[in-house]
Amino acid sequence: MANYPGTVGLKSVYAKWKTNFTFTQTTVYMKLKLIIAAFVFSSSLFAQDSLSNYYKIYDTRTKQVTTIDKIVTDMADTDVLFFGEEHNDSAGHYLENKIFRALHAQYADKVVLSMEMFETDNQLVLNEYLAGTIDEARFSRDVRLWSNYKDYRPMIEYAKQNKIPVIAANPPRRYVNLVSRRGMRSLDSLSKDAKKFLPPLPYDTLTGRYREKFVEIMKGGPGGNNPNVYYSQSLWDAGMGYSIYSFLKKNKHKKVFHCVGGFHCEEKLGTAAQLQMRNKKLKILNIASFSDSSFNNPDWEKFSYKGDYIILTNPDLKKTF
Repeated sequence: MANYPGTVGLKSVYAKWKTNFTFTQTTVYMKLKLIIAAFVFSSSLFAQDSLSNYYKIYDTRTKQVTTIDKIVTDMADTDVLFFGEEHNDSAGHYLENKIFRALHAQYADKVVLSMEMFETDNQLVLNEYLAGTIDEARFSRDVRLWSNYKDYRPMIEYAKQNKIPVIAANPPRRYVNLVSRRGMRSLDSLSKDAKKFLPPLPYDTLTGRYREKFVEIMKGGPGGNNPNVYYSQSLWDAGMGYSIYSFLKKNKHKKVFHCVGGFHCEEKLGTAAQLQMRNKKLKILNIASFSDSSFNNPDWEKFSYKGDYIILTNPDLKKTF
């Protein structure tokens, strides 16, 4: 800037303004960094501890209260981890997501998600969504989503972002319904294309302890005396077990995290037993997660038969439905 008349004072004002502006910029920038850092830190704390007072984890083998980190470590030499949930337990869903992410952080591309909540004939559509071929709106229309899909969406989105395979494990509900109405033999009349979505026929119906438990639960209920209802339950188990078995047969050295209703894997019966029959060499761990009124002072031995890990959640926490 040349020294024309009156410009010396103008230059002085400009220099002062520039200094103040730079200082203000720096101050605002530093404050913004502090705000972002504080937000990230608080978000991290929330992610780590938001529900820590609402659940307790117990290892039935060591007979000690344990942690998610220990479960993840125990998966080092394990092929499949079952998470037996209560479908409306908000703490349970939180923990499913947390364990899934922790497994992925530790074992990276070895981890696979498997879910009761998706049916085998929707595998293609699920794959297309995970690959980004279709958007979520189309995915929601073309897949038979559970009414509480919001509880499982965080895991699906995490799998999508991190390119983690997801197994649509459950047999199509229409065929399960067919068995409950007409019996197991009704599946024989299905086409070859339809049978591709089912385990090999005839499937095992697991007599013994599992059936006794099912009959006891269904006693007095609708269809409680109808053997076809149990056969339809067994189709779910056989189908999910076969879906996991088939995936592992084609994809060696993977670690499957299977999310399913608690009854299907409690005591390593149901789906877990069906899977083990397919491959006795598979190493399986199971989690039994449920809310209980004894949360504040649990008698762990009372629940120890249910699984390798017992997760008790606070019954006062609001259910998702």
